[in-house]
Amino acid sequence: MAKILIIEDDLTFSQLLEGFLQKHKHIPTAVHDVKKSIKLLAQEEFDLLLVDYRLPDGTGLDVLTHVREKGSMVPLIIMTSFNDVRTAVRSIRMGAFDYITKPVNPEELLMLMQNALHHTENAAPQQTEEHADTIKGKSATADKLYEHINLVAPTDMSVVIQGESGTGKEYAARALHLQSKRKDKPFIAIDCGALSKELAASELFGHAKGAFTGALTDKKGQFEVANGGTLFLDEIGNLSYEVQVKLLRALQERVIQPLGSTKNIPVDVRIIAATNDDLLQSVSNGIFREDLYHRINEFKIQLPALRERGKDIELFITHFVESSNAQLDRNVQHISPAAKNLLVKYDWPGNLRELRNVIKRMVLLSPGDTAEITSLPDEMILAVSQNQRPQTSDLKAINEINEKALIMETLIKVKYNKSRAAKLLNIDRKTLYSKMERYEID
Repeated sequence: MAKILIIEDDLTFSQLLEGFLQKHKHIPTAVHDVKKSIKLLAQEEFDLLLVDYRLPDGTGLDVLTHVREKGSMVPLIIMTSFNDVRTAVRSIRMGAFDYITKPVNPEELLMLMQNALHHTENAAPQQTEEHADTIKGKSATADKLYEHINLVAPTDMSVVIQGESGTGKEYAARALHLQSKRKDKPFIAIDCGALSKELAASELFGHAKGAFTGALTDKKGQFEVANGGTLFLDEIGNLSYEVQVKLLRALQERVIQPLGSTKNIPVDVRIIAATNDDLLQSVSNGIFREDLYHRINEFKIQLPALRERGKDIELFITHFVESSNAQLDRNVQHISPAAKNLLVKYDWPGNLRELRNVIKRMVLLSPGDTAEITSLPDEMILAVSQNQRPQTSDLKAINEINEKALIMETLIKVKYNKSRAAKLLNIDRKTLYSKMERYEID
């Protein structure tokens, strides 16, 4: 049983969610805008937040920013339309637990909630699905990645891993640690995007009892916990300027000073930092210290986006299908040609994290051994269709693309009932089948 705050301006959907959560023995509370949610969060504590992205007086990111600035680590799930997936991915960078696209599938939501509620703030990071196999592809891009990791792993050089959200930066950091001389010592991962300025300093360097309101006991910082091992600072660009100063001193002098203490503690850690941003641009803008940048950037590893990894995507699809089968008690053994074609052609702005979510949803919606295109989000089909529009003035080519898009949109609307689709398109079924074959629509 968990206390769950729903922040959703669609009153009908909000009521449905409340009833659904009550049915599953949870205690839901619903508000409909950012202002009321912030007021309620100041009065009560919740175990989980379900937050719509688009709200009347702001966005779900405003709620996320507020709770993280207050030092709260309550898990937060963003609910969004498929068209806002890029923003949902950004929310994860800022400390959201995960996102789910609308229309929300009840079983998918339950699974996501269960994962969030079992997630604890101080649990040691595990190798999660989204990181598994990130660098185990067979493409030339993957080979180059292996080569760089194998080259720098045995050294003590500080490494910056750069790549879009969802590309598996933590997995790459773990691979570096496991191939290093420090492999028998701790690997500690910190999500800098989820920490407020005050919380970041305490988390990294520790604090003495009474250092600030709520500091009831002494606390070891993660630098001290990771002593002898590797400290992975994910989204390091989110650290405040003041914390950057303390971090630079810790790296240069190999000592830390807990908040509220005069005691210097010697530490020996290897730093691996990750970023979704261009840190050099942040240096130019005065957001990130140049001396710290050069201190951590002794070697850079660039993780490719999923859309740049060629046929590796098929390996990842197979992996996620297998793991989803095991989790959801399904038996998907095949993916229809139409569904496979869509998965391969989509540009995956959320990278492996988005692929994992889509495959899990696909498996969930496939009761048999074959996943059909109808188990994939409709918006994916439209996105792929729109991305295939030719950069040409050839009127015939443009008309064909538009005709294909219209047929696909109509099929989606009628749930692939071809008789109804033909009627809406004002053509006979034979003509529809002919056009579907011509445009390779299954």
